[in-house]
Amino acid sequence: MKRIFNLILGALAMLVVALLSAFISMRLAIHGREVTVPNLTGLSIADASKQANAVGLRVNLENRFYSPTTPPGLVLAQSPSPGVTVRREWAVRITESLGAQQVAIPNVLGQSERTASINIRRLGLDLGVIAHVPTDAEPGIVLAQTPNPNTSAQSPRVSLLVSEPEEVDAPPPGFVMPSLTGLTLASASARVAPIGIRIVEDVNAFTIPTSGIVTKADVTAGATIIAQTPAAGHRVTKGAAVHITLTN
Repeated sequence: MKRIFNLILGALAMLVVALLSAFISMRLAIHGREVTVPNLTGLSIADASKQANAVGLRVNLENRFYSPTTPPGLVLAQSPSPGVTVRREWAVRITESLGAQQVAIPNVLGQSERTASINIRRLGLDLGVIAHVPTDAEPGIVLAQTPNPNTSAQSPRVSLLVSEPEEVDAPPPGFVMPSLTGLTLASASARVAPIGIRIVEDVNAFTIPTSGIVTKADVTAGATIIAQTPAAGHRVTKGAAVHITLTN
């Protein structure tokens, strides 16, 4: 019985060793076929292919794009990215730079903002910043552009400077003249104070005292307003004067 137990135990040990050896061998085989993707950006297509082939990878040229920073003929971008682990014979997709695109800038000076915008977009260019400057010229007209007209530029963006009317001082705020007729001077002053109107007193409707002198006390002592200029309902502005006629 003991012998049989030892045989079974030995068989299990051999099985464990065999499985462990198979696992290690498989792992080594798998990782032995893995490589790290090199950095190919900025290299020529030929140099990129050589560097990729040296680690067991292939290069596929998929796209060509304009670039203002990468000279033509060099690798502009790649996929997978540098540093990624892939299997051997994996294809690295690259994009070749065509260099900076030179575009012809149209002349839109003197055109309306709308016409200039349409002409710029019609040529496949981008409309950049539109700035406005107050001027006595006709409003809505292109006064300047960047880049200058009839030149070549690397960027397809055109910015415009457009005229707009000069700022005109806004008129002072207006108010409707209230009716002051029948009010005392104190009540009338309280009514017009919120809109900043000045009251100018005319006393020629007063009964002249025997002394022949009309005093301030005569004006304020129970006097009422019988007329006003401007009349009620007229437009007045802050700081304007309203002339009133008082009677005692």
